[in-house]
Amino acid sequence: MFESADYQLVDFGDGRKLERFGPYLIDRPCPAAVGMRRSRPKLWSQAAARFELYGDQQGGERGCWVPVKALPQRWTVVFGPLRFELKPTDFGHIGVFSEQAANWDWIAEQVRSSASEGRRVKVLNLFAHTGGSTLAAAQAGAEVVHVDSSKSAVAWARRNAELSGLADAPLRWIVEDAARFVRRELNRGHRYDAVILDPPTYGHGPAGETWKLEADLPALLAACAELTAGRRRFILLTCHTPSVTPSVAGESVGIGFGTNRLTAGELSIECSTGHRLPCGVVARWLAE
Repeated sequence: MFESADYQLVDFGDGRKLERFGPYLIDRPCPAAVGMRRSRPKLWSQAAARFELYGDQQGGERGCWVPVKALPQRWTVVFGPLRFELKPTDFGHIGVFSEQAANWDWIAEQVRSSASEGRRVKVLNLFAHTGGSTLAAAQAGAEVVHVDSSKSAVAWARRNAELSGLADAPLRWIVEDAARFVRRELNRGHRYDAVILDPPTYGHGPAGETWKLEADLPALLAACAELTAGRRRFILLTCHTPSVTPSVAGESVGIGFGTNRLTAGELSIECSTGHRLPCGVVARWLAE
């Protein structure tokens, strides 16, 4: 299990969320909490740092931490067998996406299930960020190819692998545009047993490639279907684009992979108050 005593969602509301990462209580913007009321308003003043967007920007744009030096340059938190290096960034992210922990459990379960059948699963993780899903799959015994267009994100993920004791695991680290990499793998004749995708709404590849989820996701999923044809074990799609509902995510995956054993729902984190904060959507496909 990828549970963590180092993480807690303490409260959310008024467009923000209050979380504890190790010893640090952090206050950050959260569009999903717009229009919600805070349950524990007195606790917010105890935050070690607050992330403020520049001007009136929304949705993960650049900002700054207040006070500037309230957080260390880096620290480490533990999720089950995995360790993550955290650090404040200009985008408000700190290096771990806690809503994915339930998916890490699911990924590990599918990898171990295949291993019990005597095969090592080959997993492709696209838009792989700082590597939570990559590490969960590798820790369970998979061979993983980790792809992200950000060189710094890939380097960060490699450090997380080292911290988690996975430096010698069968991992490949690729800095490339996700769609371009999939096309190249198809041309090379390489194939995979599983694909994990966590695409942004908009993005840019290292060579200036553009990504628009609503326009580009269908073609990418179709290519992933070809990439896994004849050996497919599981597909996992998560998405944080407001216009993508669970039914839209499920339909997108179902078109390319079929609807048998397909489930779709909302990603969320349970708060210390018992309320749940929506954090995007997830669609999971499993082989028969």
